[in-house]
Amino acid sequence: MKGGAVVGIDLYGGDYKVFRDSFKKYIEAELKPNYDQWEEEGLVPREVWRRCGENGFLCPWAEEEYGGAGADFGYSAIIIEELARYGTNVMFPLHSEIVVPYINSFGSPDQKKRWLPGCVSGEIIAAIAMTEPNTGSDLAAIKTTAIRDGDHYVLNGAKTFISGGHNCDIVIAACKTSPEANPPYQGVSLIVVEAGTPGFIKGRRLKKMGLKSQDTTEMYFEDCRVPVENLIGQENVGFLYLMQKLQQERLVCVIGAQAGAEKMLKEAVEYSGSRTIFGKPVSKFQHNSFKIVEMATEIELGRVFVDSLIQDHMLGKNIVKRVSMAKYWITEMANRVAYQSLQLYGGYGYMEEYPISRDFRDMRVQNIYAGTTEVMKMIIAKEMGL
Repeated sequence: MKGGAVVGIDLYGGDYKVFRDSFKKYIEAELKPNYDQWEEEGLVPREVWRRCGENGFLCPWAEEEYGGAGADFGYSAIIIEELARYGTNVMFPLHSEIVVPYINSFGSPDQKKRWLPGCVSGEIIAAIAMTEPNTGSDLAAIKTTAIRDGDHYVLNGAKTFISGGHNCDIVIAACKTSPEANPPYQGVSLIVVEAGTPGFIKGRRLKKMGLKSQDTTEMYFEDCRVPVENLIGQENVGFLYLMQKLQQERLVCVIGAQAGAEKMLKEAVEYSGSRTIFGKPVSKFQHNSFKIVEMATEIELGRVFVDSLIQDHMLGKNIVKRVSMAKYWITEMANRVAYQSLQLYGGYGYMEEYPISRDFRDMRVQNIYAGTTEVMKMIIAKEMGL
């Protein structure tokens, strides 16, 4: 099933096709042959990031003066889709489409010159630290503080579930610069902390159910002194910056979940058509064929929805309500596809030698991170005035 067939934008034609073909060749040459090893080791080597940057696949939207191509979001969508379709879930999109845009959109000219070239080349790996041991989607309730002391902020607090936290060279930390602010969201700021800063401690790498090759860590700030010039944008405006960027973060998740669902169905159809039981292919049994049809229908609906969101996002439209709907429905749909696809494999689906086993595990987090299904429903209800 091909995506990108939306009015005015064909992500399978012209320069998009050239870019997609190039990225697919990159995956086949450099990611796919090594991905099993990275899954075993629980880490993607830094050299992989540098090679990705050399090939122009990190932050393709960045302006040429910082080493980017000045490309539109369509190219980013292609990267997200193809990583999912190959089952090589390296967190390039987290870096390129979720973290670094904060620097590009809200950073000062000096901050951009300092960090963007490295983020584009892969010399700098970026992460963002929002979640805390007792705070998830309720970002206004974070406890990590950054108290001004002369020309520095002094950070204290703990973060957890930080994707890319082990490899990262910089982390954008959401902190309370005005802990007594009322309402609390008016005290949140975003501060860039560089690896090696005294008091910045990268904790243990967390063992996860899926996405095993992607380093996820705890982080601690213990009297960590960070220069004031590392503040992103204005002090106490960080919450609003986060709200502005969460639309794209959730769209990134939606695109990946949709492409992942398409991958799982395609492979399940191929397997169930070749595997025989009681003298005929698994897919020829009515129950199984009906399940495949149900999955195919939901995936088709999801594709139309995703393509519409990509186009509207590229046009600069506000898609908060619709992307929240997509984050809820498409990630839940993708998990249903994972369950039903694995069932078609029978016992072999439970074996690691078949991709569906990993896909099943990797897909589970899609309706958890970047806002759970329940949080998405709360946002939708608010947008509807309920």
